[in-house]
Amino acid sequence: MSGLLPLEQAQRRLIALASRLPAETLSVHHALGRYLAADLFAKREQPAADMSAMDGYAIRFEDRDGPWTLVGECRAGSPPCAALKPGETARIFTGALLPEGADTVVMQENVAADGATIRLTEEPSREKGRHVRHKGGDFARGSIALPAGSLLSPAALGEAVIAGHGELDVGRLPRVAVVSTGDELVKPGSDTLPHQIPASNDVMLSAMLSGLTAETRSLSRIADEMDVLCAALDSARDCDIIVTIGGASVGDHDLVGPAFRKLGAEIDFYKIAMKPGKPVMAGRLGETVILALPGNPASAFVSAILFLLPLVRFMAGAKRYLPDYQSAPTTEALSANGPRAQFLRAKVDQAGITPFLSQDSAKLSVLAASNALLCRPADAEAAETGAMVDFIAI
Repeated sequence: MSGLLPLEQAQRRLIALASRLPAETLSVHHALGRYLAADLFAKREQPAADMSAMDGYAIRFEDRDGPWTLVGECRAGSPPCAALKPGETARIFTGALLPEGADTVVMQENVAADGATIRLTEEPSREKGRHVRHKGGDFARGSIALPAGSLLSPAALGEAVIAGHGELDVGRLPRVAVVSTGDELVKPGSDTLPHQIPASNDVMLSAMLSGLTAETRSLSRIADEMDVLCAALDSARDCDIIVTIGGASVGDHDLVGPAFRKLGAEIDFYKIAMKPGKPVMAGRLGETVILALPGNPASAFVSAILFLLPLVRFMAGAKRYLPDYQSAPTTEALSANGPRAQFLRAKVDQAGITPFLSQDSAKLSVLAASNALLCRPADAEAAETGAMVDFIAI
């Protein structure tokens, strides 16, 4: 195992090669999927005043036994109705401001109306403030509504708007060049000869990136010729990341490393103690982070999950950029693992997680049928059926 870099150390070194990208200001209507560049402070309180959480009747808690005299109606979107005196109530609707003097709401299902007289039909309210949303109960003015690095999901965008914002400072989109190499590659959908393979990896990785905050440029099916490869890589210097697929090993036709070096790149590390995906290489070409992934489909996919996607998320401003690990019981016994972290294509369901029998890194059929990568740490002990194991959902 001499010369193989532990997975976690390789991830840290890759991120150390990168920098957060500058921020830009976007309308909330165009910020979905971006990451906040700075803490977002609330410009207002939410709710801005005490309001009803139910359709019913606003009362004074000390008058909770009733009966009450109906003196008004409070509607959502209207100023509060007149203040309540002892023994009085106001009809109130969800989202309406409580009138002065009221502090509790009785649900409409619990009362009966006889003209202007309202009587209880159920037990009186047991607690003051029942069915009331209190001023500042969600957040206070000046508080952090969303911390820096938050993913702007639909719910987060809703919170940003309710906190008083119409524009947000977000991290810029990383520009990613996806370069697939190999004389054997042909255009998707083309007829193939026995020595040819449809170029699936760049389609797969570009699709993985499409779910992230990134701009992707595909440079597909680059021939195994030094001058051609160097020209393709050189044309992508304006990108923030260049990721290559294939040609990262040390065979006579594996030209990615030599091509990067010919262009003046500085290689930070090469070869990771992981399976699949050992021949991963990373470094810098000027201001651009370079990441070379292996060509076998499963190796490229696993390497992208562990290195490329975290790198993109980090540069885009994410606070949490590494893969999320979950746990599930294994449905079968697992043998002890060797010195390389292993990521088994697997299926996870209510019964637990089951690795596929074949783990051939060239089999896309197994990868396509998987919804998880079962993670076996380096030197992990054998696990019995039912033991909890970690996995990454895919």
